Amino acid sequence: MATSMPPRTPLPPLRVPGQPTGGPPPKKRRANESISTWRLTDRIGYFLMWAAGLLVVAIGLGIVGFMAIKGLQYLRPVLLTSHPQADLDQSKSGGFFDPLVGTVLLTVIGIAIATPIAVATAVWIVEYGRPTWLARVIDSGIEIIAGTPDIVLALFGLVLFQQGIFGWMSFRAEDGAVFGRSFLTAGAMMSLIALPMVFAATREGLQAVPAHVREASYGLGKTRAATIRRVLLPSVKSNISTGAALGMGRIAGDTAIVVVLLGASLRLDPEGGIFGILQGTGGTLTSYVYNNSPAGEGNAAQKAYAAAFVLLLIVIGLNFAVDAIARRGARANGIETSRLGGS
Repeated sequence: MATSMPPRTPLPPLRVPGQPTGGPPPKKRRANESISTWRLTDRIGYFLMWAAGLLVVAIGLGIVGFMAIKGLQYLRPVLLTSHPQADLDQSKSGGFFDPLVGTVLLTVIGIAIATPIAVATAVWIVEYGRPTWLARVIDSGIEIIAGTPDIVLALFGLVLFQQGIFGWMSFRAEDGAVFGRSFLTAGAMMSLIALPMVFAATREGLQAVPAHVREASYGLGKTRAATIRRVLLPSVKSNISTGAALGMGRIAGDTAIVVVLLGASLRLDPEGGIFGILQGTGGTLTSYVYNNSPAGEGNAAQKAYAAAFVLLLIVIGLNFAVDAIARRGARANGIETSRLGGS
């Protein structure tokens, strides 16, 4: 005859040491601190930090406000569509269509060269990095480029691109001498200004990708090259875009390379051939502003203010683009991390 088993007694819930019985642990409340209770040195440091932040904001608003007042006062639509003319009469000196085109063209050339080189370098250092000494040398080299003054880069580029092997990038004189000044040569040196920014942003994005993402790709039979191409690079698109936008802002605002390697002329001066504009000289908004400022030779301060306002709008637009890309990338990364089970 089968005997019935006695009913099991449920185990009591686990009790965390220090937790009072009969309910959940009390929530910790953050103590309300008052600045008046701080030490004098802490209060001074606190107010100095506030003052530093407000000073930076005031300087930025002052620059933008001053240029907005001056720029809107003298900016006319005809200035954006008319070619500049060399004339002592400011009303007959035309607009700044050519410098505007030169700014866009030089920025596109520079960022088109810098982005693939910077992305490839960042991928190699983060995903391979062997031999270690070579990775350190490359990393140090990029830091040196980032800290080199623009005028030094311009002089180095002028000496470099006047060699015969680079004659196709500008034009040759009748005696065979290479001119060395063109949009191609200036854009090549401008790429060195943008390269560190794109490299740093891409490397930061790759280092932020969780390790289990790579392991999951390897577990599916993907090679390292396929993982980089189909998993890692798509996940850092926002980082690459952020670095590229910052680099474009630096290129658009540079002057030294424009003066030394582009000629800083008022109008575009293309050469013959298919790539005539790229092999020719010209100017940008930065050189136009300098030439027409009271410190330059154009003696057209009103048009200098108008061109400077347009340049400022371009840079501010790029900064807003950087912020929008970063926010979108943060949202996308948060969604993907939650899908992968990350915290």
